[in-house]
Amino acid sequence: MRFNRLDLNLLVTLDALLAERRITRAAERLNLSQSAISGMLAKLRTYFDDELLVPVGKSLELTPLAMELVQPVRDLLLQVQTIVTIDPAFDPSNARRHFKIAVSDYAINVFMPGLIPRIEHVAPGITLEFMPQVGDSAEKLRRGEYDLLIIPEPFTAIGHPHTPLFQDSYTCVVWNGNENVGARLSIEEFESLDHVSALLGWPRAPTYDSRYLEARGVRRKIRVITSDFSSMASVLIGTSMIATMPGRLASELSRRLPLRVVEPPVTMPVMTEFLQWHEYREKDPCHRWLRERLLEAAAEIAT
Repeated sequence: MRFNRLDLNLLVTLDALLAERRITRAAERLNLSQSAISGMLAKLRTYFDDELLVPVGKSLELTPLAMELVQPVRDLLLQVQTIVTIDPAFDPSNARRHFKIAVSDYAINVFMPGLIPRIEHVAPGITLEFMPQVGDSAEKLRRGEYDLLIIPEPFTAIGHPHTPLFQDSYTCVVWNGNENVGARLSIEEFESLDHVSALLGWPRAPTYDSRYLEARGVRRKIRVITSDFSSMASVLIGTSMIATMPGRLASELSRRLPLRVVEPPVTMPVMTEFLQWHEYREKDPCHRWLRERLLEAAAEIAT
């Protein structure tokens, strides 16, 4: 299809080139040959009368015009995608959709068990893919690569709708065979113990509780660093170390593993998990239906 002499199929290629800034990566993304992408880039350069991507050293950089095109082209494709996927006569029993949800192992453990039974039999054609929370999760939502984020509010994407799901605070956990730690810790004991901590996502980032404690001058002797909360719990078993993690997860893991929950020596912050989606998905019936099921699951664990 053409519009103002432009083959609209070329916009998909342009979007990939603007995002990847490499012909090879754009080709891999679109499952096309490099020569096909190069030919499409030549047509785009002719149409826009601009180089769009220019070599700088060993890489390609966007021209000023190309930088101005990044968001409009992405928004246009998202709107088209929204139009073609919306089913006005939506019926969950017949729907066929795949949703990518950025979510931490914490939320998978404490929250998702309340969601899956709500959709398993009611909507057998709706499938979920849990994606890792990485540093650019908000950008992936803006680009339409993720359908939903379940994430603390500071990490949400600016300008897109979101709503609170549930709250939690932090507590401490030790192996239940650890006789050196009682039901409550003093700040001196807390600082003297070896700790298991986590750096989440990629690039690796400290957890909210780690930043909170550091900002208040609470020193911890970090002995082991993991990549998620669940593995922190496993590492504790058989040791005299301690970990700090969200309270709901600590309670859940202590039911499965030989762990004991311990009251922290300082008042810990409240964390609110938010549900976020792209503004173009606001009125999508299937998207809205799944969001409602998520909110129902959140209301259940909040009671």
